[in-house]
Amino acid sequence: MSKPALKPKNPSQNLPQDIDEPSIAKPLARLVAIVYDGMLILALLFLVGTVLTVIGTLLTMQSGTSANEAQSLPSWYQNLVMTPAFVLTLIGFYGLFWRRGGQTLGMQTWRLKTVNQDGKLLTWGQSVKRILAACLVPAVLAMVGYLIGGSRQILLTSAFLGLIFNYLFCLFNQRGLAVQDLLSNSMTLKMPKVAHVGILEGFRNRNKQP
Repeated sequence: MSKPALKPKNPSQNLPQDIDEPSIAKPLARLVAIVYDGMLILALLFLVGTVLTVIGTLLTMQSGTSANEAQSLPSWYQNLVMTPAFVLTLIGFYGLFWRRGGQTLGMQTWRLKTVNQDGKLLTWGQSVKRILAACLVPAVLAMVGYLIGGSRQILLTSAFLGLIFNYLFCLFNQRGLAVQDLLSNSMTLKMPKVAHVGILEGFRNRNKQP
Protein backbone atom coordinates (compact mmCIF):
# COMPACT_ATOMS: atom_id res chain seq x y z
CA MET A 1 0.00 0.00 0.00
CA SER A 2 1.51 3.31 -1.09
CA LYS A 3 1.95 6.09 1.40
CA PRO A 4 -0.27 9.13 0.95
CA ALA A 5 1.43 12.12 -0.58
CA LEU A 6 2.58 14.66 1.97
CA LYS A 7 0.81 17.98 1.82
CA PRO A 8 3.32 20.74 1.04
CA LYS A 9 3.88 23.17 3.85
CA ASN A 10 2.96 26.78 3.47
CA PRO A 11 6.26 28.72 3.51
CA SER A 12 4.57 31.62 5.26
CA GLN A 13 3.97 29.39 8.28
CA ASN A 14 7.72 29.37 8.95
CA LEU A 15 8.08 33.14 8.80
CA PRO A 16 7.82 35.39 11.86
CA GLN A 17 4.46 37.05 12.17
CA ASP A 18 5.86 40.47 13.10
CA ILE A 19 7.95 41.10 9.97
CA ASP A 20 7.68 44.74 8.98
CA GLU A 21 9.71 47.49 7.43
CA PRO A 22 11.90 50.03 9.23
CA SER A 23 10.00 53.20 10.03
CA ILE A 24 10.80 56.64 11.40
CA ALA A 25 11.17 56.36 15.17
CA LYS A 26 8.54 57.95 17.38
CA PRO A 27 9.52 60.86 19.68
CA LEU A 28 8.76 58.99 22.91
CA ALA A 29 11.01 56.04 22.06
CA ARG A 30 13.82 58.40 21.16
CA LEU A 31 13.48 60.36 24.40
CA VAL A 32 13.49 57.18 26.47
CA ALA A 33 16.66 56.03 24.68
CA ILE A 34 18.27 59.37 25.56
CA VAL A 35 17.45 58.77 29.23
CA TYR A 36 19.14 55.36 29.03
CA ASP A 37 22.22 56.81 27.34
CA GLY A 38 22.21 59.83 29.64
CA MET A 39 23.14 57.72 32.65
CA LEU A 40 26.21 56.37 30.87
CA ILE A 41 27.13 59.81 29.49
CA LEU A 42 26.92 61.37 32.97
CA ALA A 43 29.25 58.68 34.29
CA LEU A 44 31.74 59.39 31.50
CA LEU A 45 31.55 63.15 32.05
CA PHE A 46 32.05 62.67 35.78
CA LEU A 47 35.14 60.54 35.11
CA VAL A 48 36.57 63.07 32.64
CA GLY A 49 35.77 65.95 34.98
CA THR A 50 37.45 64.22 37.93
CA VAL A 51 40.62 63.48 35.97
CA LEU A 52 40.84 67.03 34.58
CA THR A 53 40.15 68.54 38.01
CA VAL A 54 43.04 66.60 39.52
CA ILE A 55 45.35 67.58 36.67
CA GLY A 56 44.25 71.21 36.82
CA THR A 57 44.76 71.33 40.57
CA LEU A 58 48.28 69.98 40.27
CA LEU A 59 49.23 72.32 37.44
CA THR A 60 47.55 75.60 38.34
CA MET A 61 46.92 75.67 42.09
CA GLN A 62 48.81 75.41 45.34
CA SER A 63 47.38 72.92 47.79
CA GLY A 64 46.27 74.23 51.15
CA THR A 65 46.00 72.63 54.54
CA SER A 66 42.50 73.78 55.55
CA ALA A 67 39.06 74.28 54.05
CA ASN A 68 39.53 78.06 54.19
CA GLU A 69 42.41 77.73 51.75
CA ALA A 70 40.36 75.80 49.21
CA GLN A 71 40.35 77.37 45.76
CA SER A 72 38.49 76.86 42.51
CA LEU A 73 40.13 76.12 39.19
CA PRO A 74 40.95 79.18 37.06
CA SER A 75 38.16 80.21 34.69
CA TRP A 76 40.49 79.92 31.69
CA TYR A 77 41.16 76.27 32.56
CA GLN A 78 37.46 75.52 32.93
CA ASN A 79 36.54 77.26 29.67
CA LEU A 80 39.49 76.26 27.49
CA VAL A 81 40.23 72.77 28.80
CA MET A 82 37.31 71.23 30.67
CA THR A 83 34.41 72.48 28.52
CA PRO A 84 35.98 71.34 25.20
CA ALA A 85 36.83 68.00 26.84
CA PHE A 86 33.18 67.50 27.81
CA VAL A 87 32.06 68.36 24.26
CA LEU A 88 34.60 65.94 22.76
CA THR A 89 33.43 63.23 25.16
CA LEU A 90 29.85 63.69 23.98
CA ILE A 91 30.89 63.66 20.31
CA GLY A 92 33.10 60.63 20.86
CA PHE A 93 30.33 58.68 22.60
CA TYR A 94 27.69 59.16 19.93
CA GLY A 95 30.12 59.25 17.01
CA LEU A 96 31.74 55.95 17.92
CA PHE A 97 28.44 54.08 18.27
CA TRP A 98 26.84 55.69 15.21
CA ARG A 99 29.93 54.95 13.10
CA ARG A 100 30.16 51.33 14.23
CA GLY A 101 26.57 50.14 14.27
CA GLY A 102 24.20 53.10 14.13
CA GLN A 103 23.08 52.40 17.71
CA THR A 104 24.02 53.48 21.19
CA LEU A 105 23.25 51.18 24.11
CA GLY A 106 19.98 52.99 24.79
CA MET A 107 19.02 52.89 21.12
CA GLN A 108 19.71 49.16 20.97
CA THR A 109 17.23 48.57 23.80
CA TRP A 110 14.44 50.20 21.77
CA ARG A 111 15.63 48.92 18.36
CA LEU A 112 16.50 52.40 17.09
CA LYS A 113 19.15 53.04 14.48
CA THR A 114 20.56 56.30 13.13
CA VAL A 115 21.55 56.38 9.45
CA ASN A 116 21.87 58.92 6.67
CA GLN A 117 19.23 59.45 4.00
CA ASP A 118 20.79 56.65 1.91
CA GLY A 119 20.39 54.17 4.75
CA LYS A 120 24.14 53.96 5.40
CA LEU A 121 26.00 54.50 8.66
CA LEU A 122 27.03 58.07 9.42
CA THR A 123 30.53 59.31 8.77
CA TRP A 124 32.41 61.17 11.47
CA GLY A 125 31.57 64.44 9.73
CA GLN A 126 27.88 63.59 9.63
CA SER A 127 27.98 62.48 13.27
CA VAL A 128 29.50 65.78 14.41
CA LYS A 129 27.02 67.72 12.28
CA ARG A 130 24.10 65.82 13.81
CA ILE A 131 25.31 66.39 17.37
CA LEU A 132 25.78 70.12 16.77
CA ALA A 133 22.36 70.28 15.12
CA ALA A 134 20.81 68.64 18.18
CA CYS A 135 22.45 71.27 20.40
CA LEU A 136 21.38 74.28 18.31
CA VAL A 137 17.87 74.88 19.66
CA PRO A 138 18.76 74.05 23.31
CA ALA A 139 21.74 76.45 23.12
CA VAL A 140 19.66 79.29 21.66
CA LEU A 141 16.89 78.86 24.24
CA ALA A 142 19.47 78.59 27.03
CA MET A 143 21.01 81.93 26.04
CA VAL A 144 17.59 83.58 25.79
CA GLY A 145 16.56 82.17 29.16
CA TYR A 146 19.78 83.36 30.80
CA LEU A 147 19.40 86.86 29.35
CA ILE A 148 15.84 87.04 30.66
CA GLY A 149 16.24 85.33 34.04
CA GLY A 150 19.95 85.65 34.70
CA SER A 151 20.24 82.43 36.70
CA ARG A 152 21.84 79.04 36.09
CA GLN A 153 18.58 77.26 36.89
CA ILE A 154 16.69 79.16 34.19
CA LEU A 155 19.52 78.51 31.74
CA LEU A 156 19.37 74.73 32.32
CA THR A 157 15.56 74.70 32.21
CA SER A 158 15.55 76.57 28.91
CA ALA A 159 18.12 74.17 27.44
CA PHE A 160 15.99 71.21 28.53
CA LEU A 161 12.92 72.73 26.87
CA GLY A 162 14.97 73.14 23.71
CA LEU A 163 15.85 69.44 23.80
CA ILE A 164 12.19 68.52 24.17
CA PHE A 165 11.30 70.84 21.27
CA ASN A 166 13.70 68.93 18.99
CA TYR A 167 11.53 65.84 19.35
CA LEU A 168 8.12 67.51 19.59
CA PHE A 169 8.98 68.88 16.15
CA CYS A 170 8.49 65.31 14.88
CA LEU A 171 4.77 65.65 15.50
CA PHE A 172 4.52 68.57 13.10
CA ASN A 173 6.95 67.40 10.43
CA GLN A 174 5.29 65.51 7.59
CA ARG A 175 7.90 62.75 7.66
CA GLY A 176 8.16 62.62 11.44
CA LEU A 177 11.74 63.92 11.49
CA ALA A 178 13.33 65.77 14.40
CA VAL A 179 15.21 69.05 14.10
CA GLN A 180 18.61 67.34 14.07
CA ASP A 181 17.39 64.92 11.38
CA LEU A 182 16.59 67.76 9.01
CA LEU A 183 19.72 69.80 9.71
CA SER A 184 22.11 66.84 9.37
CA ASN A 185 20.38 64.98 6.51
CA SER A 186 19.99 61.88 8.66
CA MET A 187 17.21 59.98 10.41
CA THR A 188 16.54 57.59 13.28
CA LEU A 189 14.63 54.44 12.37
CA LYS A 190 12.65 51.93 14.39
CA MET A 191 14.03 48.60 13.25
CA PRO A 192 11.92 45.42 13.00
CA LYS A 193 12.90 42.60 15.31
CA VAL A 194 14.11 40.34 12.49
CA ALA A 195 16.46 43.06 11.22
CA HIS A 196 17.80 44.10 14.59
CA VAL A 197 21.59 43.92 14.92
CA GLY A 198 23.21 44.01 18.34
CA ILE A 199 26.03 46.31 19.36
CA LEU A 200 28.77 43.66 19.23
CA GLU A 201 27.69 42.36 15.85
CA GLY A 202 27.50 45.92 14.56
CA PHE A 203 31.10 46.51 15.59
CA ARG A 204 32.22 43.31 13.83
CA ASN A 205 30.33 44.10 10.64
CA ARG A 206 31.27 47.75 10.45
CA ASN A 207 34.12 47.19 7.96
CA LYS A 208 31.73 45.35 5.64
CA GLN A 209 29.74 48.52 5.01
CA PRO A 210 30.19 49.81 1.42
